[in-house]
Amino acid sequence: MMEFIQIMYKPLLACLILTGIHAYLGIHVIERQVIFVDLALAQIAALGAAVALIFHFEPESPASYFFSLAAAMVGAVIFSLTRTRKEKIPQEAIIGIVYAVSAALAILVLSRSPEGDEHLRQMLVGNILLVNSSEILKMLFLYGAIGVIHFWFRKIFIEISSHPEETRIQGRSIQFWDMIFYLTFGVVVTSSVKIAGVLLVFSYLIVPAVAGSLYGKTIRSRLVIGWLVGGLGSLLGITLSYFLDLPTGATIVCSFGGILLALALLKPFLIHS
Repeated sequence: MMEFIQIMYKPLLACLILTGIHAYLGIHVIERQVIFVDLALAQIAALGAAVALIFHFEPESPASYFFSLAAAMVGAVIFSLTRTRKEKIPQEAIIGIVYAVSAALAILVLSRSPEGDEHLRQMLVGNILLVNSSEILKMLFLYGAIGVIHFWFRKIFIEISSHPEETRIQGRSIQFWDMIFYLTFGVVVTSSVKIAGVLLVFSYLIVPAVAGSLYGKTIRSRLVIGWLVGGLGSLLGITLSYFLDLPTGATIVCSFGGILLALALLKPFLIHS
C-alpha cells in the first residue's frame, strides 16, 4: 500500500485538480449544448504541439506549450464569433468540423516526424502517470487564477450559458463575454492536454457534468456531484491501473464511463425510493 501511495499520489493530485476546473466548465458546456467544444479545443492545442515538433521543439519545451496555446486561442476566437442569435448552421456542426480538420492536420503534420505515431498516441491518452510536483503546482496556480476570474464574473458566465437573451436585454455583449469564456477555456485545455491527453481531458469535462445534471437541480448541487464523481472516477481509475498494470489515462476514462452508466441505471430506483 505504501508503494502505491508513493507512486500514485502525484497523478491522483493532478486528477483532482483537473476535476476541480473541468467539472465546472463542463456545466457551462452542457448548458450551451456544445458538448464537443472541449474535444475540439484539445485537438487544436494538440495540433499546435504537432507543429512545434516539426520546428524541432521538444514536446516538453516552453515553445511547444506556446504553440499549443496560440492554436487554442485561435480556436477560442472562432467559437466565440460563431455563436449567433439566429443560427442557420448549429455551432455544434462548426465545432465538429474544426475538430475533424484539426485532427486530420495533426496526422498530416506528424506523418513528417519519424516518431509521429508515438506523439499521436501521446496526444490522445497523455501520460499523467509521469506528472511531477512542478507541473502540479503550475496547474494549481493557473487553474486557481482562472477559477477566481470565473467566480468573480460567475453571474455573467452562467447567464450567457443558460439565458443569453437576458444578457442581450441588459445590453451586454455576448460575443465579448463568450470571448473571455473561451479564451480562459482554451488556456485550461492547453495545459490539461499537455499532461493528460485529449481523451482524458474530454472525459473530465463531460462525465462529471453529465452526472451532475442527472441528479442535481441547481448549479451548486450539480457542481458538487460533478466533483464527487470526478474524484471517485480518478481514484478508481488510478487504483485499477496500478493493481492491474493498465494504462492510467485509458483506465480512468473507462472508470468514468462505468460510474456514469451505474448512476444512470440507478436513477429510476433512487427517484422512486
